Amino acid sequence: MLAEFDVIRRYFTLPSDDASQQGVALGVGDDAALLAPQAGHQLVVSVDTSVVDVHFPGDAPGDAIGHRALAVALSDLAAMGARSRWCVMALTLDQAWFANDQAAHAWLADYAKGFSALATQHATALVGGDVTSGRLAIGVTVMGEVPVGEALTRGGAQAGDVIAVTGALGGGHGGLALWQQGERDRSHPLLERYLWPTPRLAAGEALREWATSAIDISDGLLADLGHLREASGVGASLDIDALPLAEGLLDAMGEDAARQAALTGGDDYELLVTLPAAHVEQARQRLAALGVPFTVIGECSNTLGVHGLPVQRYHGWQHFKGETP
Repeated sequence: MLAEFDVIRRYFTLPSDDASQQGVALGVGDDAALLAPQAGHQLVVSVDTSVVDVHFPGDAPGDAIGHRALAVALSDLAAMGARSRWCVMALTLDQAWFANDQAAHAWLADYAKGFSALATQHATALVGGDVTSGRLAIGVTVMGEVPVGEALTRGGAQAGDVIAVTGALGGGHGGLALWQQGERDRSHPLLERYLWPTPRLAAGEALREWATSAIDISDGLLADLGHLREASGVGASLDIDALPLAEGLLDAMGEDAARQAALTGGDDYELLVTLPAAHVEQARQRLAALGVPFTVIGECSNTLGVHGLPVQRYHGWQHFKGETP
């Protein structure tokens, strides 16, 4: 049976000459890591927790769970316009799994493969963490860098700014719905959007020059737009006909359900940004060079609230229900 430090050493320790280890004075294996941010940059830190059967299905592939746990955390760095550098991971594993060493090794190997592949793609070094027993849960803290004074925040939108999104919407919700219906074809575009989301780090860096505010879409477009509106003190008018829908969403759900998934479904991990209309075409061209669509879906206003929606009320995802401003 694998012990805690066997798991860390076997599955989560990178060689010291790995390219992502730049800036790591001391990494995995000690009580804490020693890191060296670049001069002239601010450190950007965010943490995200993924719990089995809340944030991902327990029977999802191990590599998808590993990829997803890191991707959703990296998405917060993307929303700040930061470049990812390092991460730490707290992994809680169900001890009952280890009654079957072969199955435990297979799952850990798949999980580590998914996690490390995405970390390598974004030059993000795993520099520490913790392994313990309990209900399966993954806590990932990511650390990135942004030039001093250039970080994107939720609080800079102004009346007259346009509202735009990267990529397409509704795919996360649509993919979860298909999984719950028994779909297991990994090549299905909606399952791919749900289980293997793409953190828009390069897009976030590219938009720093023009964006006045930004947030990643994790809880649904309307819910996250609400956070941005509250922080900026603006209202918004949306053109729901302009919403870019994820590939396969209309076929899977029909028009009304697809539009509601795009508005409230969550798990898209696209970027929602505001910027002056004069810079939209420049932003669109720069993102096109990255292979990322960029779509204007509305405009900020001085009239608080969201305008341009049907009569029915839409809500995004909330872990705890309570009073909403």
